[in-house]
Amino acid sequence: NPLIINGSMEVAQRGTSATGITGDEYGTCDRWKTSFTTLGTWTQTQEGLSAGAAYTTGGFRSSLKMDNTTADASPAAGDRGRIIYQMEGYDAQAFKKGTASAEAFTIAFWIKATKTGTNIVEIYDNDAGRHCCTAYTVSSTDTWEHKILNFPADTTGAIALSNAAKLTISFYLGAGTNYTSGTLATTWAAAVSANRAVGQVNNADSTSNNWEITGVQMEVGEYTSSDLPPFRHESYGDNLARCQRY
Repeated sequence: NPLIINGSMEVAQRGTSATGITGDEYGTCDRWKTSFTTLGTWTQTQEGLSAGAAYTTGGFRSSLKMDNTTADASPAAGDRGRIIYQMEGYDAQAFKKGTASAEAFTIAFWIKATKTGTNIVEIYDNDAGRHCCTAYTVSSTDTWEHKILNFPADTTGAIALSNAAKLTISFYLGAGTNYTSGTLATTWAAAVSANRAVGQVNNADSTSNNWEITGVQMEVGEYTSSDLPPFRHESYGDNLARCQRY
């Protein structure tokens, strides 16, 4: 089974649209949670895909879309907006984190955003209070692009074998200076707020902005476009059953 549950965004048991999002909630696609602190207002939808590279090349039929409905062009220092995925301890053991044999992480996904520029993905160890971040660039507005991000192994902070949320994967949409004023934590380190989202563009600065994602996969080891394993498309029944566990 893929390490990321519902990375294809096909399962949306709560519904296909959620409006007035300003905080933390599961809106549409199962396992994907909004985490917003005063960074505008958003509508989230599960979109059906019928065109674009994520559909034709990636084979994806659904996506999670964030549509900004009230802009925040000048975020306060503590403002932050993310889409997060929380991985339980049972699912994270393959990385051998906190051991001498720790493995690197690869996260790949399809992204389509109105705002071009630098965006940040962060892996946060909820137990050890450690994090590692990687930047990617949206090059073309409103165009599906495939991104492959590498994160190094971490020999510190073993992940407990439990069903509690142990790793939080954050896709940032915007952040204030509390999270952007330091140096991006591109190697594993004790978490420092100022180092979490350095360089992040503000996807909340206009009501014309959309941000859309699908095909999220996580692999053990370091991969590039030439050797990344294919996305493991599950049957809808298997995907639904894994989502229903939560």
